[in-house]
Amino acid sequence: MSRQATWSIPLLRASLDRWQERDALLKDGVLALTLTLLAFVPPLSRIGAQIGDLPERPANVLSVGLVLAQTVPLAGRRRWPAACLAVIAGAFAVHQALGFATTFASMGLYLALYSAGSHQVRFRHGLVVVASAGYAVLAVVLKRLGSPNSLPDYLAFSLALAAAWLVGSTVRARRTEEAKRRRLAAEAATAAERARIARELHDVVTHHVTAMVVQADAAQFLLTSAPERAGEGLTAVSDTGRRALTELRYLLGVLEATGEAASTDPAGAGRAPALGRVGDLVEQARRSGQPVEFGEQGERRPQSVDVELAAYRVVQEALTNALKYAAGKPTRVLLRHGDEHIEIVVTTDGPAAAPVARKPGPAGGRGLAGLRARVRMLDGELEAGPRPGGGFEVRATIPSKPLQE
Repeated sequence: MSRQATWSIPLLRASLDRWQERDALLKDGVLALTLTLLAFVPPLSRIGAQIGDLPERPANVLSVGLVLAQTVPLAGRRRWPAACLAVIAGAFAVHQALGFATTFASMGLYLALYSAGSHQVRFRHGLVVVASAGYAVLAVVLKRLGSPNSLPDYLAFSLALAAAWLVGSTVRARRTEEAKRRRLAAEAATAAERARIARELHDVVTHHVTAMVVQADAAQFLLTSAPERAGEGLTAVSDTGRRALTELRYLLGVLEATGEAASTDPAGAGRAPALGRVGDLVEQARRSGQPVEFGEQGERRPQSVDVELAAYRVVQEALTNALKYAAGKPTRVLLRHGDEHIEIVVTTDGPAAAPVARKPGPAGGRGLAGLRARVRMLDGELEAGPRPGGGFEVRATIPSKPLQE
């Protein structure tokens, strides 16, 4: 392919895209003008729809007016399809009854029928009845005027007219089905987004509020037993509140941002929950009185946002459950960074430290159930339940998706 042809294809596509964006009245106006001009071109002037076969009458001013009446109304074929069909069909009927020569303008009747079938919204069945009755009247009038055509001829012509309507109706049905499919897809996406937002808010609020309640209870106890240490507990409550506000601001910023704004904001990137901030979760749990051991194995590499966030939320939810159901029990957090997977193991001693992660419901679930759904969306697995030797364990395996440097 030549260089000129290579450049012409994008140019042609751009021109077609610009044309598609034009107003429907303008595009239909161009169609009406084109059909009008073709109706007066000698090679095409005798091509068109014809049913009467009456003795031909010489052209005059009236015939020109009837020709224009069969083409000009097409300019409104999408905005006023019923009116367009009525005018064009009436002009065609008079043109045939008066015996004027066939012109290319009569093709406007097929276009009007197609447009009515495709774009008419109200009284569709009534329009079909009226159009059929009008055609029957035309057939009777032509027969009375001496038309040599028989009943099969009129039936055959009516089938051609019906075919044009049915093609338009089929296009309308497909367009309606496509609009319905897009609407259902948009509703499903909206529901999924609402569920995701609910899970994010649950993870952020539940974890930090739980930690603040535990820290506040500890500070209240220290006020009587060790007043000199009460300030440390209140400081921990304040720090936890600030972290909660920071994460909530980040979450709200993501919800408000669109496109690249959510991923290129440097300030937001520093606040985003990530694997590198798991140590903050561990430290927060320790300040709440929960003994937590933290370890990492393997080389940590920057991962995609969805992997980093899912791993962070797994640790956050596991530590939240440990604070709620096994306060003061030793807890261990282990991150294993592999070439293909990231494994997260959080174990808590003592009795069952959290409810078993149930299968998520239609809305996706929250807590451990929501985390299980989130991890599975990344082709990973999450298991949570009592340990054989006592205590509770949360184990998640998430496929690694390192960022390209």
